[in-house]
Amino acid sequence: MEKDILLKIFKSESTILTFKEVLLSLPVGTSPTLLKRKLNYYVHKGQLYSVRRGLYARDKNYDKYELATKIFTPSYISFETVLFQSGVIFQHYTTIFVATYQTREIECDGHRFSYRKIKGVLLADPTGVENRGNYFIASKERAFLDTLYLHNDYYFDNLEALDFEKVFSILPLYNNKRMEKIVAKKFKITQEE
Repeated sequence: MEKDILLKIFKSESTILTFKEVLLSLPVGTSPTLLKRKLNYYVHKGQLYSVRRGLYARDKNYDKYELATKIFTPSYISFETVLFQSGVIFQHYTTIFVATYQTREIECDGHRFSYRKIKGVLLADPTGVENRGNYFIASKERAFLDTLYLHNDYYFDNLEALDFEKVFSILPLYNNKRMEKIVAKKFKITQEE
């Protein structure tokens, strides 16, 4: 069993593995208590890196977006993180913003994560959310709508970076008249410029 654990971890494409993922990858009947002891042993010997309780990495070179989405699941990267990367806002944040089922601010292994609650139906709908293999990330249009869902008066620096055809195709998911009015105004502004 000892070599199986490390082999499974090092063969995995994930850079972050949860205790549950490691347990499920091992043969049925593996003792969770024994596994915890083995993982702690590997961490103590420097063969494994403990990022947070129940979250492990091969070393410190893990994907911080994957970490962000493994702390709370289901979740996906969105809001200011995506909007800055795609040029919709110009303000840079070191915090990683994540859509999930609860609101929390967490600091973990030198990274700051801001979890924002969105309703379950939105969280479960993959429209406008891309699978990057080890984590999910919103498109700029979905991140724009997620932000409007939580803030009616948010300032966006560059609305021209958005594809409003995609925005209007994702908008019905939110089933929100207030958002529909705001999106129509924002679209009108881009047409006038």
